[in-house]
Amino acid sequence: MFDDEMNEDDFSPIEELLERYEGVKNGILGEFMDEEDYERIIEYYFQNSNESEALLACDIARTYYPFSSSVLLLKAEILSQVQKYGQALKTLDEMAKYDENNLEAVLLRSDILLSQFKYDQAALWLETNSKLFTGKEKIEILLELSDVYDEAEEFEAVFETLKRVIKIDKRNEEALQKICFWADFTEKLEESVALHTKLTDEDPYNSLAWFNLGAAFQGLKLYEKSIDAYEYCIAIDEKFEFAYRNMADAYMRTKCYEKALEVLEKHIEIAKPEDVIFEAMGYCWEKKKDFQKARHFYRLASQLNPQDDGIFYKIGETYAREKQWEKAVKSYSVALNLDKENASYCMAIGNCLMELNVQSEALVCYLNAVRLKPANKTTWLALIRGLFLAGYIEEVLIQLEVAKENCGEKAEFYYYHAAALFETGMAKEGLLQLEKALKMSPTKVKVFTSLNSEFLLRNPVAELIGKYKKK
Repeated sequence: MFDDEMNEDDFSPIEELLERYEGVKNGILGEFMDEEDYERIIEYYFQNSNESEALLACDIARTYYPFSSSVLLLKAEILSQVQKYGQALKTLDEMAKYDENNLEAVLLRSDILLSQFKYDQAALWLETNSKLFTGKEKIEILLELSDVYDEAEEFEAVFETLKRVIKIDKRNEEALQKICFWADFTEKLEESVALHTKLTDEDPYNSLAWFNLGAAFQGLKLYEKSIDAYEYCIAIDEKFEFAYRNMADAYMRTKCYEKALEVLEKHIEIAKPEDVIFEAMGYCWEKKKDFQKARHFYRLASQLNPQDDGIFYKIGETYAREKQWEKAVKSYSVALNLDKENASYCMAIGNCLMELNVQSEALVCYLNAVRLKPANKTTWLALIRGLFLAGYIEEVLIQLEVAKENCGEKAEFYYYHAAALFETGMAKEGLLQLEKALKMSPTKVKVFTSLNSEFLLRNPVAELIGKYKKK
């Protein structure tokens, strides 16, 4: 006779309800509203940010339905929203008299305690109540508990709580997704391997468990094992995007660039194009020394993310590897335009300009790099080398002193000092500086010899270097 399933046609229009509600407020005889009608009125005012009217509706509803737990729950939610936490908790206490084990009330009380920064109380509340529920409701409480521990920065407790969820439901998507992150964050990767190995043994078609196992192996740098786990993952779910990403990364870590490209190609087939995928493909081709193809994919990445200065820098690097200095400068300049405070980009442009024999402009770039990173040894070395090659030997000696003040004593500075002294004809002083440098770091002697190979033709220099090579 009656349809058990309710739809929108079963409810009165909200305008009609509001009109009847006004009648109840004004004491018009004969007006009567169901408990569900009051709930709709309260939710209407609440959703329209009229909390005071919503609370009034709660109080009116309770005069007709004094034992309604749903009205009390709505009132507690509204009081919590307006940060009247004490009143909200009292309302929940009253509700508990009529509906003791209400999941929504349990979770709301936890939220209120969290809002008051009472992390320990919230955790204890959820721990206690988790024992009163089973199945999906228990899982919901435990997931809330993991969030409380996260807020309290008890990160190992987050991991342990997620383990409890997975013990109840081996395929709980939220818990499996979260535990992958927390295993890495809490450095429990070996424990994660054991956990997910057991899971995959018990449930071999659990794609998320296989993914997490792969991620744990990857975090432990066991790349071949991680690849095997990802293979199982995509065999179960061939559209598992992150499995392809991580597998490609594992192949790149093991320098299997051809395999990485195959996996990335598959990712493109199943997912929307992304700059990070194209960038990874560009990286693989760059490592394979096919710079033209590398640039192709880097440019595809830049089209999707034109504000990423790093991609333009990488394009510049491919040109530099091919000694196409002018094209490299253009790409580096785009990168620098996007990030004007990047010293590495300044140095890259400077290096290209030195190769193009535009030394004065190159030195300006090196000076900018030093200005941006005055405590960075690399920027000073680029400037001093540029000055040396441009023939400004006196300036080299001046800048070396400034460099030492900013960066401290470095072997490279002494090698440059020795070279500058030899260039000015101060051979004896140059040998003293060279010996200081060799004592500090004999393996960096190429810094000295690369400036002028003729230095090695001097017997005292060759003998001194030979002496430290023997050591």
